[in-house]
Amino acid sequence: MAKRTRFPNRTSSRATKRPARPAGSASAPAREPVLPAVEPIDFGASDQAFDDMPIDLPVGSLGGLTDDEVRRAEQLEAEATARERAAIADSLRRQQAARSATPERVIPQGDVNAPLSVRMSHEYAYVARDVRRILLTAGLMVAILAVLAVLINVAHVIKL
Repeated sequence: MAKRTRFPNRTSSRATKRPARPAGSASAPAREPVLPAVEPIDFGASDQAFDDMPIDLPVGSLGGLTDDEVRRAEQLEAEATARERAAIADSLRRQQAARSATPERVIPQGDVNAPLSVRMSHEYAYVARDVRRILLTAGLMVAILAVLAVLINVAHVIKL
């Protein structure tokens, strides 16, 4: 049974038919790759050019630098390295001082066996700070009321 389509025969959109292949070939004939023509290199003629070059070059002649310039460059490099090491040591000292000034117990995030109070202590540090401030303010207010009560009721300094 023929397949039904929604649209009528659309032959205009089909590609043009290719010519039929010969019966004996299953695929297109393989082409041989085209290689560019390469001239052979004659190493025998160029050996003399390599013989003229010096084998060991002195350090001072590399790049046109004299021995004094090479020594000065080494000295500058040593000074730069010393400055870098001093800066790194200084930053490490500052970091160590900052760590020792505020010791905190660090609990790994994945430590599920630690008690909840230990795990949440760093997360609720602001709550403890606020509670301390509230208690300090309440204690100060109670102290002021006690002083006023003594001044008014006992010492009769303030008369109402």
